[in-house]
Amino acid sequence: MPKIKDIPKIDRPRERFLQKGADALSKSDLLAILIGSGIKGKNVKQLSEQIIRKFGNKFLDITVDDLLEISGIGQAKALQIAAAISLVKRFYADKKTNEKIIKNSQDVLSLTYDLRDKKKEHLVCLYLNARNSLLKKEIISVGLLDKALLHPREIFYPATELNAASLILIHNHPSGDSSPSEKDQQIVEKIVQAGAIMGIPVIDFIIISEYDYYSFYEKLKNVKNGFDYVADGIQTTLIHSEHQPRFLKGELQSYAVNYG
Repeated sequence: MPKIKDIPKIDRPRERFLQKGADALSKSDLLAILIGSGIKGKNVKQLSEQIIRKFGNKFLDITVDDLLEISGIGQAKALQIAAAISLVKRFYADKKTNEKIIKNSQDVLSLTYDLRDKKKEHLVCLYLNARNSLLKKEIISVGLLDKALLHPREIFYPATELNAASLILIHNHPSGDSSPSEKDQQIVEKIVQAGAIMGIPVIDFIIISEYDYYSFYEKLKNVKNGFDYVADGIQTTLIHSEHQPRFLKGELQSYAVNYG
């Protein structure tokens, strides 16, 4: 059997990883790098292919004892593989645990509580994936909101970069009054319309004051206290329509989309 050194350098797993990155390698190639060396009569690439074939989709569940059943895999290599798998699973579990799902306005408020004490007006955007999991929280502007100065690209460019499925906007009122101003309503209408065109709907626009908040979504649904954005598999968002009754002087309506 050919040794790994007899394989052209361009085809060796380590060299290909360094030159082209992990995505250019197969699962067995990646495992070969982890194992490091083969055994008599079988190079490391052939050994890794044997392991991948044997365990297939159950690879992430293999134990040290499972690996010791393979000829050429001793305790040291078995521990090396099992430890690498356990490390990846641990990090993946931590990542899932830290995932922030935005179910309602209360979840939004918990992420933007600091805005209550700001002396200047802020506009913050929460970018969400299709499961309403937070992708990114970003400050869009600081200072008085102006419909003429605020351009939708400032909000939707990051959304396209993140491949966001939807977004939520949060604005604070240092005055202490969370009621939407005429300018707030104009801005909401402008951004909601842009979101409908972009295919990235605005789920809610929330105004925060020191002791209270105002949710356009909750006003639209005529509910209060953290009414969920998703119910029975349907997510309701704000969407612009020229053919619907006006909502709070802005042409906003309830729009149901399949949530999956």
